[in-house]
Amino acid sequence: MTITETPPTRPGLPPLWLALLPIVLTLGLLALQLFYYGDFTPHIPLILGLAITGLLGVLRGQGWMDIREGVFHVIHVSMPSLSVLIVVGMIIGVWIASGTVPTLIYYGLTLLNPQIFLVAAMVLCAVVSLSLGTSWGTVGTVGVALMGIGAGFGIPAYWTAGAVVSGAFFGDKISPLSDTTNLAPAVTGVNIFDHIRNMLPTTVPAMLIALVIYFVAGTWLISPAETSMARIDAITDTLAAQFTLGWVPMIPALVVIVLAVTRRPPLPSLFAGVLLGGIIAIFLQGAGLHDVFTYAQSGYAIETGVADIDSLLNAGGIQSMMWTISLMLIALGFGGALERTGCLEAIINAIISRVKSFTAVQSSAIATAFATNVVAGDPYISIALPGRMYAPLYRGMGYSTLNLSRAVEEGGTLMSPLIPWNAGGAFVITALSLGVMDGNLTNLLYIPLAFACWTAPLIGILYAVTGWFSPQASDAERREWDRQDEDVLDLGDHALGENA
Repeated sequence: MTITETPPTRPGLPPLWLALLPIVLTLGLLALQLFYYGDFTPHIPLILGLAITGLLGVLRGQGWMDIREGVFHVIHVSMPSLSVLIVVGMIIGVWIASGTVPTLIYYGLTLLNPQIFLVAAMVLCAVVSLSLGTSWGTVGTVGVALMGIGAGFGIPAYWTAGAVVSGAFFGDKISPLSDTTNLAPAVTGVNIFDHIRNMLPTTVPAMLIALVIYFVAGTWLISPAETSMARIDAITDTLAAQFTLGWVPMIPALVVIVLAVTRRPPLPSLFAGVLLGGIIAIFLQGAGLHDVFTYAQSGYAIETGVADIDSLLNAGGIQSMMWTISLMLIALGFGGALERTGCLEAIINAIISRVKSFTAVQSSAIATAFATNVVAGDPYISIALPGRMYAPLYRGMGYSTLNLSRAVEEGGTLMSPLIPWNAGGAFVITALSLGVMDGNLTNLLYIPLAFACWTAPLIGILYAVTGWFSPQASDAERREWDRQDEDVLDLGDHALGENA
């Protein structure tokens, strides 16, 4: 006899005030922890937020097993990103031991002009991220080396981090290899290459604005007369004494880039970099096999007597990522609970019912993706949920959902690294060794200094107001809606033509 399990019954969506309640309480707990106690560990407030959300669902008649399924579903979807975190932790430790990172720092300090360093850092990260299709992989490899070069030039860590984040997440946003760049068009029903082309009107101006600011800042922050050549010489001399430098240590980085450009999967490509780094560490740098295992697990460790070198190179390892991974798991679980209990959907529905123009719709889509990033802590939810919810509204207004795919990328992908308890922000803080968890809150200034990330959404809102670069639905797109039987919201008088 076959027993068919009856699917769990779920109540309707909660009223708006009740949907907002767990979010407001969680944000209050986060504020208490971060600002009143001065403790940058958002884990427990988010766990309490998950518990509050689950209790809300149970009190409204929803089964706990159903809520738990929602929590684990979101975590499962994000497992590839968690896997990248683990491999990036290994890469940082092993690439320091192999001499890859020291070589990048050495030649960066000897060849780069300090005044254009921030510009060069952003451009380099943009190119690498575009090639790899992963902002996290770029931050955890090239970004780590750039932090060392910036420190050698005497540039504050938060300025270098801002330039790294601007470049890395720019490349991620328009790379056809990126998971978020594929997710946004998938949930909004558009072609990925059309989606990438439609992001250029906001992405290019944002990058140009950032380039100008970084150039001016480089001139202002440092001048050749003030550059401490003694400090730079101490760093380069120590690196040359401790490591065998040259083209051989660069092989792991070059191989990873080649694999990415030839469209190999990111995770195996990054792991190939770990293996090659380990081999070079053994045969070129004289490390033992067990040493390499230790570097991959616990990070590289060295005492050179030069404080700048020690602070730069004592980093990496899987364990260095555990703080971030645990935060991601909790934040993802919280986001999954909010989604499964209908809280996020109820809030988005309330917003949709109140918008009456394209300007309001586009601005709301960007703001909703950003707000979802804040409360759910996950860039994937911040793209997928608003993308699904807003798409019928765009179709009903007669506008291409390319506008929506761009909006959720701007509020989702680009804003993710600027929220410290978000998966993106937590990774940046950990990978770049900003020391925020140890009380070095000054380095959170990288958030406003990541100019390309937050200016792109503002430019997107400007286009919504002016109607520039805001394509209407083509006849071909409308036929595709009919063929796919897509939902189209009937807006009556508020269809295409009203943009006030």
